[in-house]
Amino acid sequence: MQKATPESQDELRIIGKKYYGRWISAFIVLLILLAVANSVINNPRFEWKIIAENLTEASILQGVLMTLQLTVISVVLGFAGGTVLALMRLSSNPVLSAVSWGYTWFFRGVPMLVQLFLWYNVAALYPKITLSLPFVGELWSANANSLISPFSAAVIALVMHQSAYAAEIVRAGIQSVSQGQLEAARALGYRPAQIFRHTVLPQAMRAILPPAGNEVIGQLKTTAVVSVIALQDVLYSAQIIYQRTYEVIPLLLVATIWYLAMTSVLSVGQFYVERYFGRGTVRKEKRAWIKRKTPALAVNKERVGNNG
Repeated sequence: MQKATPESQDELRIIGKKYYGRWISAFIVLLILLAVANSVINNPRFEWKIIAENLTEASILQGVLMTLQLTVISVVLGFAGGTVLALMRLSSNPVLSAVSWGYTWFFRGVPMLVQLFLWYNVAALYPKITLSLPFVGELWSANANSLISPFSAAVIALVMHQSAYAAEIVRAGIQSVSQGQLEAARALGYRPAQIFRHTVLPQAMRAILPPAGNEVIGQLKTTAVVSVIALQDVLYSAQIIYQRTYEVIPLLLVATIWYLAMTSVLSVGQFYVERYFGRGTVRKEKRAWIKRKTPALAVNKERVGNNG
């Protein structure tokens, strides 16, 4: 057997492809980003000093807490209601299915801002809200103006709006579970509640979480509409300050920075939650590539030696 000579090894050497277009496009994009960053940093009209002073101002921080509070309440109650609506939509009962469809159709079709104004002005339709039963009479009543505050109107509108979208997300996740999984669970003697809890829900979560995470982030930004009814969220807090100081752009940038910070935290949380529920199904491409490619390299080296 002859040993491979340096000349034969040079002839069999594999030369990687040169990606000139990739490097040129990356260089151009970096130049554009540097130009934009330089313009933003060195433009005195941005007034970064004023932004830094107001970033942790008391009313701004209070607005941040209000935004987070509205987001948490509307998301938790919205997805709870959306789950009920999804189960109603998938029910064999035609009345429940029709009611769920009608609810989703209405609240997805009416803009969020319109819903907010309707709930805020519900006293024009129902000045007095009462709870009564036939043959019993009135059990409870209250003045609508005192009952529907800006905060309660915002919560009701956000929850109603969120539950309509959550219902479609949950319904799509449940329907993504194959019929064979349900039949296997029934064959094992599982009751309907056990099938949903142990078979349907764990598999449906992988389909539910990506759009649900996007919906949560979208809901956080949607809370900005409550500023039109004078509820002090981040945007309204910024508006109060710049109406007094006339520093419009710096205060709007303060609100922008806070929204970016909150959505970034939610995005990181979404990543880890999706990775948790996706364990066992996500392939580790890097490890698989090494395991697949290493034997092939060894065989190629052996062939070079044999050919030499």
